[in-house]
Formats: sequence, C-alpha cells, structure tokens
Amino acid sequence: MNWPKGLEGLCYGGDYNPEQWPEKVWEEDVALMRQAGVNLVSVGVFSWARLEPAEGAYDFGWLDRVLDLLHGGGVRVNLATPTASPPPWFSLAHPDALAVTADGVRLTHGSRDTYCVTAPAYREASVRIARALAERYAGHPALAMWHVHNEYGTGCHCDHAAAAFRAWLRARHGSLEALNDAWTTSFWSQHYSAWEQVMPPRATQYLPNPAQVLDFRRFLSDELLAHFREQKAVLRELTPDVPVTTNFVFGDWVPVNQWDWAKEVDLVAIDHYPAQNPPEETAFAADLARGWAGGRPWLLMEQAVVTYTGPRMAAKRPGEITRLSLSHIARGSRGAMFFQWRASRGGAELWHGGMVPHSGPDSRIFREIRDLGALLPALAEACEAPVEASAAILWDPESGWALQSPGFPSTEVGYLEAVRQAHRVLYRHGVTADFARPSADLSAYELVIAPSLYLLSDDDADNLRRYAAGGGRLVVSFLSGIADGHARVRTGGYPGALRDLLGVRVEEFLPIADPVTLDDGATATLWTEHVHLAGAEALARYPDGTPAVTRRGRAVYVSTRLDDDAYARLLGLGPAAPVESVRRGDWVFSVNHGDREQAIPGNLLLPPGGYAVARVPR
Repeated sequence: MNWPKGLEGLCYGGDYNPEQWPEKVWEEDVALMRQAGVNLVSVGVFSWARLEPAEGAYDFGWLDRVLDLLHGGGVRVNLATPTASPPPWFSLAHPDALAVTADGVRLTHGSRDTYCVTAPAYREASVRIARALAERYAGHPALAMWHVHNEYGTGCHCDHAAAAFRAWLRARHGSLEALNDAWTTSFWSQHYSAWEQVMPPRATQYLPNPAQVLDFRRFLSDELLAHFREQKAVLRELTPDVPVTTNFVFGDWVPVNQWDWAKEVDLVAIDHYPAQNPPEETAFAADLARGWAGGRPWLLMEQAVVTYTGPRMAAKRPGEITRLSLSHIARGSRGAMFFQWRASRGGAELWHGGMVPHSGPDSRIFREIRDLGALLPALAEACEAPVEASAAILWDPESGWALQSPGFPSTEVGYLEAVRQAHRVLYRHGVTADFARPSADLSAYELVIAPSLYLLSDDDADNLRRYAAGGGRLVVSFLSGIADGHARVRTGGYPGALRDLLGVRVEEFLPIADPVTLDDGATATLWTEHVHLAGAEALARYPDGTPAVTRRGRAVYVSTRLDDDAYARLLGLGPAAPVESVRRGDWVFSVNHGDREQAIPGNLLLPPGGYAVARVPR
C-alpha cells in the first residue's frame, strides 16, 4: 500500500472534532488551518453517537459538510471509524457488551472505551458503522486514509471474553494436556479436566498463575487485532487504494504486541505524550516507532501542546513544540500531528490543550503552530534518506508482560525502565539506536543490547549466539534468558538460555534495597546476583568479591542495575553529546534542547533552544 496520494510531503495537523462546535466555527477553522499550513486532520474518532443516533439510522449530513469544507480548503482527511466509544443507545441495548473488570464489576457508559471487544453485538456494530462510512465516502476527494478505532488496549473479563479465551487457548495449545503442561497447573491444584473450567485471570484469593496471565495478555492482543482486521477488510473492500492504520500507545498497561500489529497496518502511527523528560522520551518513542515500522514510513498521529507530568499540566517552553516535533521527524516520522486542533470547551478533556487554544489564534501557542507549519515543507528532501543507526536495542513486549507477574522477587524492577535506560544512555551520548525483535537479522549493528529479555526461545538465543560469533558486541542485562515462552524457568542456573554464550552461571537472585559500590567505582542498585564464572572474565565485582559484570569474547553480562555513567563507560561511549543529532544520508538534524550555545556538524553554532537541518556530506 502506497503513501496517501496528495500527501507526498510531511503531514501536519491533528484531531479535528467539528461536532463539538457550532457550524459557524467550521469556516474559521478551515481558514486558520490554511494559515497554519495544515494538510491533514483526523475526523470522527469519537463521533459514533452523532453518526448513528439510533441503531441503523445514520446522520451523515454534518460530516458531508465538514469533509466538503475541508476539501475546499485543501485539507485532506484521516477518517476514523468511531468504535472506541460506542453511543449510549448501544450500551443500553447490549449491556452484555460493557466491559467487566477482573473483580467482576460491569462498567457503565459514561466514558470512552465502554465496550468488550469479544461481545458479538459490539463486533457486529463495529463492522456495520465501518461499512456505512466506507460506502458513504469511498469516492470523496478529501479522504486520504482510514483511522480504525483509537488507542487499542481495552480488556474485559466477562463470559464473552472467557469463551473467546478458551477458543484462543485451544488454537494455541491444541489440547488440555498441553495447556496443563504450559501453565504448570500441578501447582496449587489448578489442573484442568475440562475446557469449561478455564477462565480469564479474574480476581482470586492470592497470586494468579503467571502463565495464565501472560496468555491472557497475548489473547487480548490477538482479539483486539481481530477487531481491527474485521474493519480493515471492509474498508479495503470498498476503498482498495486508501491506506488503513490505527494509533499505537505506550505504557506497561498496553496489551498489544506492536510487532504483530505493525504487519497489519499500512502505516505505523503513534500517540506520544512525554511526561518527565520530553526530549529523551520523544527520542525513545520515535526510535521505537521506527523499529515497529521496519523501515517503512511512520507517523506521529498525536502529541500535545502541553506536557502532562502526572500531578500537573505544564506549558511547553517557547519553541519546544517545534523541537519535539523535529525530533520525531528526524527519527522517521512523516509529519507531526496533534490532539487536538481546537481545545474543547467542555467534556472530560477540556484542559487537554489544542493547536488553537482556549485563548484563540492570538496566542503564543498558535503562533508557534503557524511557524512550525511554515517550516515543515522545507524538510521534505531531508526526510527521504533512512535514519542511520549503529546500535540496536531488543524489544519484546511479552517479556515486559511476564515481568509484571505478582510474586516476582522484586516489585521495583521493571522491563520498561530497563529498556529506557539502555536507550537513554545511548541518546545522551549521541548514538542513534534502532529497536529490533530478538529474532531479527542483527548483523548490520556494531552493538546490540538485550535489556531484561526474560522470555527467550531457543531460536532467538541461537540468533544472539550467531550475532556474537560474527563479531558483534552484545550486552545482556540481568533477567534475560530466564524463562521459556510459557514463563517457565529454565533450570540449572540463570541466565538460562544464555549461560553458554555469556560464560556465567548465576546461582541466586539477590535484590537489594540500598545501593552498593562495585570495585570499579560504579554504583549498583535494585538487583544483584551470585554469579559464577564459567568461561567469562570479571570486568567488575561486588564488595564481596563475586563477579558483577562479566565478558566472554564480545558478549557482556550485567548482573545489576548500573548507574547511567557506568553503563556508558561499559559501552565505551564518548563524552555526553551537547545536542540531539540524527543523520539521514547527507542530512543532519540537530536540536539544542539546552540553555547554552553549541557547535554542531557543518561548522554551525546552534543557539539555546535552536535547531538546524543541514546538508553535511560525509
């Protein structure tokens, strides 16, 4: 599937919700979009109640007028299927389609995502509204792409989900005997003698079965993907030349395996809302999106004009909207989109912010939005070459799910932070990193980092052996290679599948509360291990003299959480990079997030908060 026709350059715009406003505002919106250089907006993401006010009764008149108005203003449309938020009439007619929590509480309508993705009525209604939209707008000149649903991730534990889960388990395991073996059901008398006994991991007296919880996360990913595929099939049937996508989100809570999903979308799209350190978090999200896309174009579908830090909402510093957008574009995004175009007057997200804020176009935010729109067309040529990366970080969402299991030796250790640290250290030292699956061809990379790769198949372990044998530098962190695909521990000593490659045998896990200092001066936190050398040499030792960091050939094992500076030294990185810099062919994107003037490639001086996109041949 090709890039949308008419959008050969960079996409710029955001979610547009005209149904929230009187029609007299629409013409002003389009005029302001033209001023700002907007060329694409997402429409209809949460419009189901307005599009289908009663079952089978459609009201497309308002949407017709909106799309015609946008087309007249030269703005293309990313038209959404509104299935992330069923209307009140649907929930009243089909209460069994409302989500049930693990505690058995059936949720009520009143927010978004009030659905069970396995409920037959919901699946049927989703396909029906998708078909109605495709039939109506198949030939509309404003239609550039389809946006299915929104931020997939809603789970359910109802009886519909239980039946679907059992069907999924039958297909995955084949028999109850295989399921019992995979889930180690001999523990705590959990052996199943009939399929009807198998349930989702609902609230229980004590710790749930970790293999059951892991399989349920896998099931949710596949079931949500099936919902996407059903709508995609209808859209493809009626509009075969229009790309279809959905928007991925970030976080430990997301039950979506993006590697599997990326193969199903015509365009990988992400929503990203950094919180604590926007430049670092932006680079992380962008590099991860580029990895999911596998070399294809991807798109920043949503970002905000403010920063959500958790306890408070912070205004972005002057120029920060542009800097963070450029970081995404430098790392592969085909544009910069926002949520949302015009800040809402009411509703649950009335303080979310918008490209047109509550104060209107006579505002700092809109002036920055307008300036960014004027800048983007000049960057199209620089975005043609691929992003160059010398390192890869292995990303495995299922390992992250498995490490969330209750009863783990330490609740302070998390997969996402392990991955973020690896990326953060590389980023701060000017190294651009790709993200890759453990099964990917890694031969092009000088360095590969495997952070907490808890679940590891024999084939993937062999892939890492081939990489190291071929001369690649491999750095493996603690909690890697520990379990098989069913979350069963590989016995005989940790790190299980990687013992021979790394030349160590770990006898015990020893989580710690207080930091310790290694003999090379590094600070170690959270986690230590009792490591025996079995062919490796010790690069650093714990205070008791046992190995902490080891090396065998080109493969390094880190049995603790090092501080960032020690991590950088271990990787052999140079001094910290003063600016963010990404090379794409002969072009170098440079962004100065700091408060001092800095020299950059091309013999240029970049002022505080400045940026440059310069042709710098090798």
